[in-house]
Amino acid sequence: MLKPGDQAPSFDLPCAIAVRASSLSLAKIKSEMIVLFFYPHDFSFICPTEVTGFQHALKQFEAEATSIVGASVDSVESHIEWARELGGIDYPLLADEGGKLASAFGVYDDNDKVAMRATFILNEKRIVNFAIACPNNVGRSVAETLRIVQAIRTGQLCPADWTPGGGFGPVDRKY
Repeated sequence: MLKPGDQAPSFDLPCAIAVRASSLSLAKIKSEMIVLFFYPHDFSFICPTEVTGFQHALKQFEAEATSIVGASVDSVESHIEWARELGGIDYPLLADEGGKLASAFGVYDDNDKVAMRATFILNEKRIVNFAIACPNNVGRSVAETLRIVQAIRTGQLCPADWTPGGGFGPVDRKY
């Protein structure tokens, strides 16, 4: 699995966005930061809670100059049908059929042939700033992902459970 400090692999993949087919390349994303989250499958139990969670928080991420991109091994057609069922998703869902992108990030499950539940936060140079993976039966916290984006953007030492408006650590320390 890629870790903080690693260069994110480039990609150019088909995607669904706003219930239509498109394509997306890493190079074309202009935001300062990117949250790229992998999930196992459309039409599953936990995945829609995360996908709609990012949809509900999309404006908050945009306020932090951060794009959201989801990815699974499902096809664009599956993403479109699922996004309609979910009421619309206004950020790209990459169709990583075969799991090549998930493999490049080190989060492809060879046994189940799906992406693991993993999140990467990329900086403006598309270097991994944050990476986490969890069991496929445990959903992630969108609010925690947003908090981490906000903490990274400060450039300061942010203690455990830091929230915007909270204090920072000493400026003369590295960590």
